[in-house]
Amino acid sequence: MFLRNYILLLGLGCILFSCKREAVLSPGALNAFTVTADSTTGGYFLGSKTTFNFTGNPFTITFFSGEQGRNYQYRNRTSAMGVSRFIFTATLNLGAQNSTLHVMVSSNFKGVALGDTTTTLANIAAATWADVTPTNMPLTGSVTDTLDLSSYATQGSPVYIAFKYMAKAGTLQNKWTITNVNLTNTLADGSVYTIANLNATTTAITNYGGVATYSPGWVAYTPSNTKRWTVNAGTSLIIDSTNAVSTVNSESWAFMGNIDLRKVTPDAGVAVKGISAAVAPFTYIYAATGTYNAAFLATNNSSFTTDSVVKYVPVVIK
Repeated sequence: MFLRNYILLLGLGCILFSCKREAVLSPGALNAFTVTADSTTGGYFLGSKTTFNFTGNPFTITFFSGEQGRNYQYRNRTSAMGVSRFIFTATLNLGAQNSTLHVMVSSNFKGVALGDTTTTLANIAAATWADVTPTNMPLTGSVTDTLDLSSYATQGSPVYIAFKYMAKAGTLQNKWTITNVNLTNTLADGSVYTIANLNATTTAITNYGGVATYSPGWVAYTPSNTKRWTVNAGTSLIIDSTNAVSTVNSESWAFMGNIDLRKVTPDAGVAVKGISAAVAPFTYIYAATGTYNAAFLATNNSSFTTDSVVKYVPVVIK
């Protein structure tokens, strides 16, 4: 009896194991996958449809067009050296003191310790700050400036950017409004990635790879006097004036960071086929002329393994 039951159990286990093995798709299962474009003339005219045909039947197919932000080789890229530009508009609304607004950059500031004045003051004093203030700050009205911060874009060295307000006692202290803040990373191929702006930390920034929450937001701190930057998320930074002569000096900071100036979002593909869909031709319209290296990522998934293969198709848009 024992021997019979053992044999039955062994046989049942073999059946179950065999079923599991049959569900596993080996890399060879993707050997039949091919992609061809329907052009027989060597290219396509701008605005025409590019149709791709498939053989084989993978579980999923993902399309990377080869356009900016849609390159297969950059699907996992999160950092790339480019030109780091900090753009803002400064408006002097009130007062006539000179040199009250400064733009500062630090790679070793330890940040604001909320609710801890002693630590915050020590962090500000201990940090190395570079004054990158433009020379054309307005004596009245507005000016929009673009600062090149590429020299600070060292891999592994995030930075803080700050607006520093310094005003003297004895005359009417200035009111400043900062708008149109935008920090970008522009790569050699012309791709422009938004790294930060005036949005709060929970506000997503849309880039080529989809949605990425990164903008670190702003925080204000006032070491001297009561004048303080007001952070209006998404719109402005304002340091106001009482419209009266102050009897004490003022110092106030608005910080953003820490920031990786080399940040980019991974390139994204488009799902062409899902696991339950049938294989069918795929049509795409390119938006500009050029030569593109389209890529199709085919995958087979099971409980035990994931197999994939990439097929490239050169596309010329004339």
